[in-house]
Amino acid sequence: MNILGPDTLVFGVEDVESCARYLTDYGLSPKGNGHFEALDGTGVVIRPKDDPSLPQWTFPTANQLRKTIYGVADKDALAEIATELAKDRDVRFLDDGSIEAVDDVGFILGFQISVRRPLHIPAEQVNAPGDARRGVNVIGSSADVNQPPPSPRTLSHVVYFVPDAQKAEAFYVNRLGFRVSDRFLGMGPFLRPAGTQDHHTLFFIETPAVMHGCEHFTFHMGGPTEVLRAGYAFAAKGYQSFWGPGRHRFGSNWFWYFNSPLGCHIEYDADMDQHDDSWEPREAPGIVDNSQIFLFHWREKWAPGGPPPTASH
Repeated sequence: MNILGPDTLVFGVEDVESCARYLTDYGLSPKGNGHFEALDGTGVVIRPKDDPSLPQWTFPTANQLRKTIYGVADKDALAEIATELAKDRDVRFLDDGSIEAVDDVGFILGFQISVRRPLHIPAEQVNAPGDARRGVNVIGSSADVNQPPPSPRTLSHVVYFVPDAQKAEAFYVNRLGFRVSDRFLGMGPFLRPAGTQDHHTLFFIETPAVMHGCEHFTFHMGGPTEVLRAGYAFAAKGYQSFWGPGRHRFGSNWFWYFNSPLGCHIEYDADMDQHDDSWEPREAPGIVDNSQIFLFHWREKWAPGGPPPTASH
């Protein structure tokens, strides 16, 4: 099944105004009617939590990711998914041409012909002895300190807390054609659909049922410098850093997580590993040392000769 990855995440929220300000400050572009976009058209939709147009929320957690909408390549892929899921569950055909169903652990899924627009933006390049990728006379860091922070490029992945990670994995692998990239033992799998080579667009963390919901989602940036620049600008606006910046082991992606008023964490990430079907999944215990290669601690600005840096946030 040619599923490309998540197109849109739909949330019901307590405070639409604060969530709208948060998503705008994060770097998404407001498009009206609660819709916020990355550069390629993927994004987030927010609605008041009691909006009757939202799917019902049946879990006990404060986080209310009401729907994850996946983008597919074409009408044939959409029809294939509808036929497969209709074997044992209701599939709704919506007026906008998308379909909707519920997965085996209770999350509501949408599928649509993808809104993703092709991006033609250079990625961050590095120079190293023996392999100068950026080249001669090309500046790696802008001298313009007033340059605005970089924008998120595309919706990367979503992470769910689930009471039964094996059950969740079986549905996405057996019914939707996802493949396991790697696995944290005692925690859950990293999964990617057939239409992308990203290490993962989905990750399950097995937790008690009382935590059932979205743990975090993230957008890809253009490289580690963009993660740091965007994250630093975001923290400078008063948003609380939760974890990072650092670099993960599985997936290799750089990360910086923040608390959010959407009831889950939001991350910036960049430089994720790419895999094809020849990749053999790895396994490791789900412990801190396996989750990150290294971790920085964000501090306020400091310059030589100035006051000492403040304590980590």
